Amino acid sequence: MFDIPIKILKFLPPELAHSFSIQALKYLNLKYDNINDPILSQHILGLDFPNPIGLAAGFDKNAEVISSMFSLGFGFIEVGTITPLPQNGNPKPRVFRLEEDKGIINSLGFNNKGILKAKKNLIKFKSSSNKNRIVGVNLGINKNSTDSINDYLFGIESFCNLANYITINISSPNTVGLRDLQLRGKIENLIKQVVLKREKIDSLTKIPIFIKISPDLNDDQLRDIALISLANNIDGLIITNTTINRPNNLLSKNKNFKGGLSGKPLFQASNKILKKMYNLTNGQIILIGVGGISSGSDCYEKIKSGASLIQLYSALTFSGPSLISKIKKELVDLIKTDGYKNISDLIGKSV
Repeated sequence: MFDIPIKILKFLPPELAHSFSIQALKYLNLKYDNINDPILSQHILGLDFPNPIGLAAGFDKNAEVISSMFSLGFGFIEVGTITPLPQNGNPKPRVFRLEEDKGIINSLGFNNKGILKAKKNLIKFKSSSNKNRIVGVNLGINKNSTDSINDYLFGIESFCNLANYITINISSPNTVGLRDLQLRGKIENLIKQVVLKREKIDSLTKIPIFIKISPDLNDDQLRDIALISLANNIDGLIITNTTINRPNNLLSKNKNFKGGLSGKPLFQASNKILKKMYNLTNGQIILIGVGGISSGSDCYEKIKSGASLIQLYSALTFSGPSLISKIKKELVDLIKTDGYKNISDLIGKSV
């Protein structure tokens, strides 16, 4: 039933197509096969994940269509990126499809309706018999912020008792100066203040905190982040955000537009970072693998590379909403074929 609408959307500019999709998802009563094989279930950081496939931040920026996305079969949803104040983001056009490469370039710049709107939407979702659904909140900073750390702390205070986990996004290439927060000294200061804020608000349950990092970091930077995260009890790392690098084998005429590249071209680069970080943290920190996943075998490879969970977004643009059910079926077959009893048995097997 979705084949014709998806084909129509592909003729529209990417950002307009996304806006139409969000509006449609608000009103469609989606009914997918959401049965999850127990072999895919995991208990991680006090949370019960029915399957390891999550929706990456960027699709549902304002927590508007959480229910609809769960209907597609996701095990968890991450909303955002959300900033304290509403902002329009960077000038348009700022999203470009790389059809031949199954990739997307965006320079959106954290366009969103702000914390108050997202919080209202998330409260509504949580109050409608969805308390067991796992929803993470991805936090960013306003473009004109004079105190970036305070932006994150305000976000933590706003969502700490509402979200199931919080992601600190310091790796988008589309907000000037944001990636500098990954550098030694700056990231240590940020993480210490984030953890302290959590302690003050939530000293008993301690909501899980994840840091989302760039695929463009060098080995020294990765080592710094690993050591600082271990030393300060960060619960996990999301690996990775989009890249400013452009592989030499890209075919699309849109390949040279400014922004972060996501989708299939990012798969191997993000896997390389994933393996490195699994080794650097000795498997002691939960890793979420992101970048280029479009099949069960891609998901399988991410998990064997060190990820406990995975996220995707770009592949939905090219494959449509039935993708999640297909990935789950493929993943179950792969696990059973290789003789594992649970998906957690795969983690880090190829590292």
